[in-house]
Amino acid sequence: MEQGKDRSLVSKVMDGLVSGIVEEKYGAILPPQDVLSKEFDVSRTVMREALSMLLARDMLDVRPKVGTRIRPMRDWRMIDEDVVNWRFRAKPDPQFMRDVIEFRMLIEPRAAAQAASRASVSEVASIREAFEVFKTLAPGDAGYQAADELLHTRIVHASGNQFFQQMAAIIRGALSATHPMLSQKPGAWEISVRTHERLVEAVERRDPKEAEAAALAVIDFAADEISREFSVEMPNRR
Repeated sequence: MEQGKDRSLVSKVMDGLVSGIVEEKYGAILPPQDVLSKEFDVSRTVMREALSMLLARDMLDVRPKVGTRIRPMRDWRMIDEDVVNWRFRAKPDPQFMRDVIEFRMLIEPRAAAQAASRASVSEVASIREAFEVFKTLAPGDAGYQAADELLHTRIVHASGNQFFQQMAAIIRGALSATHPMLSQKPGAWEISVRTHERLVEAVERRDPKEAEAAALAVIDFAADEISREFSVEMPNRR
């Protein structure tokens, strides 16, 4: 089998295994490798490599006389973009959604403030460009979620902080998790456009304090809805 084709097959098996894990198909322990190989119709070599990739991401744990145990999602290596995407496939729970909001509150307001101070002219223009696309779309429209994620990603990248930039994948995942519940709220689209416009204008004016406050206002809206949806106490905004 050609190397490129082999790598593609490993990725496909990984994706299938993750789907089974987040859908709780396997329970706490994965079936033996030979059983999984037959299930996915691949060689043991391909299955072994796919499992090793999940092991490296702290998603699995091999124990003698026990087998391959599925680790709790809180232990998964969230800095890995693939793991982020996989984690957000699972049904959200109150603690997870609370943690998502806490993460956004820590990262996005500070990133927005830094973007207002550090962004280049072209980066500011790209943020405005992303917003102009975003405001023409409504929840449910094709491309709405992608436009929202692009806007947030560009602001984070404009912060110039390489650690914040590495966290953009988690922010995109957080947005994808909250979109369904926010889109159902009456008036949500108007509020979203208004709060995002405030944020973009603050970056354009090079006003770090206002950019930070505006980013927090964007997150507050999501936090309020999550608090009601999951009956969970959200972190203090200030």
